[in-house]
Amino acid sequence: MTAGAEVRPVRTEADIAAVRTLVWAFFDFLRERYPDMLAEIDAYIEAQDVQGQLERFAETFLPPAGDCFVGRLDDLPLGCVMLKSKGDGTSEMNRMYVAPEARGHGLGRKLGEALIAAARDRGDRTLFLDALYRHVEALPLYESLGFERYTDPDAVGGDDGRFIHMKLDLT
Repeated sequence: MTAGAEVRPVRTEADIAAVRTLVWAFFDFLRERYPDMLAEIDAYIEAQDVQGQLERFAETFLPPAGDCFVGRLDDLPLGCVMLKSKGDGTSEMNRMYVAPEARGHGLGRKLGEALIAAARDRGDRTLFLDALYRHVEALPLYESLGFERYTDPDAVGGDDGRFIHMKLDLT
């Protein structure tokens, strides 16, 4: 881990702008990694109204609705993760991304730990996430943070093996 790796909650316009850029970099990464799923990725972006969520960032991803963290390496914003409330004591980890040049410095772990702590502080009992099957960097990290895989036949994309559904009991 690099001494210059830090994670902080997003609270400034500059941090919001950095996270918006990182979210689109995340989707560019997905398109590159999953060229066989371009239609699904685009459908997800549209169905989730990603553009609209990013335009309404504060009401979607900042307290009390959710939370967001930016990861910095040597003060450059190179990672992010979002906490989105699902209601009834549950939240979702959304769009964790660490830029390639920042990987291997513990930034992903710090982002995950910050998000889990925020979910607990909010009083959430369960934290969910979905990942795609070739997220070879992220899946072991999620498991090491305590997430467990589960079957969710009602999830977007179903359970065709390409979508990995995970949850973490926070109680």
